[in-house]
Amino acid sequence: MTGAERVVYTDGACRGNPGPGGWAWAEPSGAWAAGADPSTTNQRMEITATLEAVERFDGPLRIVSDSTYVVHCWRDRWWAGWERRGWRNSSKQPVANRDLWEQLVPHFRDRADLRLEWVKGHSGDPMNDLVDQLAVRAAVLGCDDDGDSPPPPELLAEVGPDTAGSSRSRSGDRAPVDPAQRDSRVPAGWRIAVVGLRSETLLGTPEGVLLEERLASILAAQRELHPDLVVLTGLRPGAEELGARSAGRAGLPYVAVLPYPDPTAGWPEVDAARFAALVDGAERSVVLERRRPVDAEGRRAALARRDGWMRAVCDAAIAVGDGLDEAAEDVRVRYEQALARRGLDGEVWHLELPEV
Repeated sequence: MTGAERVVYTDGACRGNPGPGGWAWAEPSGAWAAGADPSTTNQRMEITATLEAVERFDGPLRIVSDSTYVVHCWRDRWWAGWERRGWRNSSKQPVANRDLWEQLVPHFRDRADLRLEWVKGHSGDPMNDLVDQLAVRAAVLGCDDDGDSPPPPELLAEVGPDTAGSSRSRSGDRAPVDPAQRDSRVPAGWRIAVVGLRSETLLGTPEGVLLEERLASILAAQRELHPDLVVLTGLRPGAEELGARSAGRAGLPYVAVLPYPDPTAGWPEVDAARFAALVDGAERSVVLERRRPVDAEGRRAALARRDGWMRAVCDAAIAVGDGLDEAAEDVRVRYEQALARRGLDGEVWHLELPEV
């Protein structure tokens, strides 16, 4: 016997597009959930909100959304053309946000008891306003949250009346909220990120050995200023990997920040074992996304979001470069800009690869 249809409202928000974002879903007079992404777009948050809802509930389900992007994809079967053309749109261009669509489309294709309905945003619909406020709150505070009953008014008031009810590209004049104040994944202490130069061959070279020693000395000196110092590292080969090793050399804790589960799938066995050993040596690991993206493009996007999260929560950074690598220079500039926006000017140190 088919059960009664469940109604769930969804919405996404982004403070700047791209920028920090949030998604939310809620049942009328019932459960709700919301989540944040430090670097995303409004459309990605709209898709994510719908994906989170359809994966939460089995049985007959009606999603009510103010996103024509999501609703028309279901209603007009855009997804069927995308699959037929090898994930190209009608202009023969790669489908945007494919990593998310590939997770949502199977629900569109296989669930006969799923339907989507469009509602005009900010038109006075109480539930549309509620999920908008929840998504905005997640974007502003950088937090994940949920509940089994409607959220209390004081929870929505945390972001203030100037941000509620306006989920499209909100930059506004509010001072940025430090996500470390709200995101339970952020480790306590003075968080210093080691970032920059990517290199598969640096480890074990004379330059790498000297760099590891210098990093350890810098970190030890910083501990004198900040006894609660903790190192953040993504553990990618090059500066990040040496950051973890330098922390260990200096007797400091480090936190492995991973973009998604099983990041070494498909790696050579030796490289995967080295990465696993560094993860095991971390004080803790933070895995930012619940699912491993299905393709290389999605994994690159997840890595970019992970980098955005680290920029958002660190208190300082050591950026390693060699004076030639443009990508490493771009990393340094991004950290300088992110920390300056939070009033932490001068907390990014540029460390050149030593000559031997």
